[in-house]
Amino acid sequence: MPLYEHVYLARQDLSTQQLDSLTDQFKGVITSNGGSVAKTEYWGVKSLAYRIKKNRKAHFSLLNIDAPPAAIAEVERQMSLSEDVLRFMTIRVDEHEEGPSAMMRKRDDDDRGDRGERRGGRGGDRDRGDRERRPRREEGIAEGGAL
Repeated sequence: MPLYEHVYLARQDLSTQQLDSLTDQFKGVITSNGGSVAKTEYWGVKSLAYRIKKNRKAHFSLLNIDAPPAAIAEVERQMSLSEDVLRFMTIRVDEHEEGPSAMMRKRDDDDRGDRGERRGGRGGDRDRGDRERRPRREEGIAEGGAL
């Protein structure tokens, strides 16, 4: 059977119990149509880039699915009917990732605090070559020189 990664966004005002029951409902739809859910991940409440149905934040969840296309079509139909689901996206993949997804790894990287080493900020390691320092305008005026 084909493999899919399915991400959906749920309203921010849902409780964790409501979100778990919503995820279990979608898992039930997939298993009843001959598929299986390999992994579920809750990514947390995140800010949206723009308002979606008057919401500025949403719960993000990932499902790794192994199911026939009919099961995916049914779960997407159910999500489009649900008022709690803001958006969803399903992508067919060749294989599922082992371990945590990229969103979960990103959170681990942020916790370690090694962001400054990767960015090319104002480090003292830059090679400026053989350029000579030019005097500033104020220095030229203070010395009485005309610029």
